[in-house]
Amino acid sequence: MTQFSVLLKKEFLESWRSFKFLWIPLVFIFLGVTEPLTNYYIEDILAAVGNMPEGFEMLFPELTAADILLSTTGQYQLIGLLVLISAFIGSVSRERHNGTATLLYVRPISAAVIFMSKWVMASIVSIVSAVLGYLASMYYTVILFGSVAVDDFVKMLLTYCVWLVLVMAITIAMSAAFQTGVAAAIAIILIPVGLFVDSAIGGFWTWTPWKLVNHGLSFVTDTIIIADFQMTLLFTVIAIISFSGLGILATKRNWRLTKV
Repeated sequence: MTQFSVLLKKEFLESWRSFKFLWIPLVFIFLGVTEPLTNYYIEDILAAVGNMPEGFEMLFPELTAADILLSTTGQYQLIGLLVLISAFIGSVSRERHNGTATLLYVRPISAAVIFMSKWVMASIVSIVSAVLGYLASMYYTVILFGSVAVDDFVKMLLTYCVWLVLVMAITIAMSAAFQTGVAAAIAIILIPVGLFVDSAIGGFWTWTPWKLVNHGLSFVTDTIIIADFQMTLLFTVIAIISFSGLGILATKRNWRLTKV
């Protein structure tokens, strides 16, 4: 059995025993189910809450299935990403701090194998969570708001999975490069805050990894520009490779920081 498969199995067991395969998907499923149900029953919810002036009437726009998917994705981009960053930001730095990494570093195992095993498992957990969340959201969306084309939904979902691979590459790389607290701050700045900055002033550029999710959503809204999507996907792949390389170098450089 290769070093990578052994370490990947180790990461799987750690994720399983820490219930990451349970509670992270449940968070995404909850967020995915909440959006279509809340938007459909919002009038009933407001009526039940009461305290509205007599004769008060609020008009709600007619929402489509694509609108619900956009809303669900917004929840994933805020709450979902923070959950994922929090769950995996200590993957490397925490092992260095508590001395667990010593058991690996004293063996002839390359930094690349250590980093890749953690990154791949974090990506698997993230993708499984997102897929289950979107499927749960689509189930209620189709019932309450109508359907979207299956091939467009699959393209959007695959695009979001590529984005999650980048998110995990950044998260694990920051964990390898810094202590947990600093790594978390930098990861949050690069990912959720980076998304906010891109949405605010991103009109000045077209091809950045932070726009990949929007291009994916364009498949279901039928506004996709293939050339822009392809270039954004290319830059995302380059970013994934770059952060992976940074993470491997940081893992090797910071071996000396491991507590014994």
